Amino acid sequence: MDIDQEKRFVHSSLNGDADSLTELLNEVKDSVFNLSLRMLGNVFDAEDATQEILLKAISSLSSFKQQSRFSTWVYRIAINHLINDQKKRTFREQLTFDVMQKDLERPIPAYDESFNEIEQDELAQELKLSCTNIMLQCLTPQDRCLFILGTMFKMNSQFAGELLQMTPAAYRKRLSRIREKMGNFLETNCGLAGGRCDCKKRVPFALQQKRVQPSRLDYSTMIQLEQAEILQQKSNMEYLDEQTLLFEALSHYQSAFDPQQFLKELLVSKQLSELTKENTVYDI
Repeated sequence: MDIDQEKRFVHSSLNGDADSLTELLNEVKDSVFNLSLRMLGNVFDAEDATQEILLKAISSLSSFKQQSRFSTWVYRIAINHLINDQKKRTFREQLTFDVMQKDLERPIPAYDESFNEIEQDELAQELKLSCTNIMLQCLTPQDRCLFILGTMFKMNSQFAGELLQMTPAAYRKRLSRIREKMGNFLETNCGLAGGRCDCKKRVPFALQQKRVQPSRLDYSTMIQLEQAEILQQKSNMEYLDEQTLLFEALSHYQSAFDPQQFLKELLVSKQLSELTKENTVYDI
């Protein structure tokens, strides 16, 4: 979507055109979902957060002055929502690299021979994707957000610094420290980065702890986005050290959020009051 199209859609949305609003939400929903997924660590919470963030964008649309791109404005809403939400969830802050390392050192039970080789590989892949997201929870909310923007979203320091309200130099310096911390942990513990842990060998433990459920492979069942789509709204930044390239290689996923259906359901919900406060009613 070019900037002229975006301006037309914003103008039409403010005049109550639900089709234009749907186009705007479709443009940003996948990025919001992937940011939420990395920040929150699981698919269920990420889906909820995506809806909450996009609802905030809808209810605040009249305050959007179009001094930046719509996607940039929504990123700011998403970052503020996710960082503040994480601060409220104090139990999340209990996870640290030390705690995770002790967990990785626990003994692994024997493999369940009822799983064949293909199933073992699928479970190992699901565990890898789950583990890398959980690993991010060892960082503070702001450090996590900074690391995600720099490593997975590959945003340049100017843009990311503006979103996080810091100078590009401060952003680069802090990102370097976080990458070093994450890299050291991976180098010691993660087999994908030369460490001692092996996803496939660890599957029995994950099954025992119900961290992976064969009947529900959340990551494996999501639709992956093409790389060209991922880079559409993001700039390239400097190459990363070898260990944290693990995060750069993680897939980005298509959000299950359906803007058109969401707007239809919104019309009959109590959340509509958030929109009517701004005197905008959408004709679905």
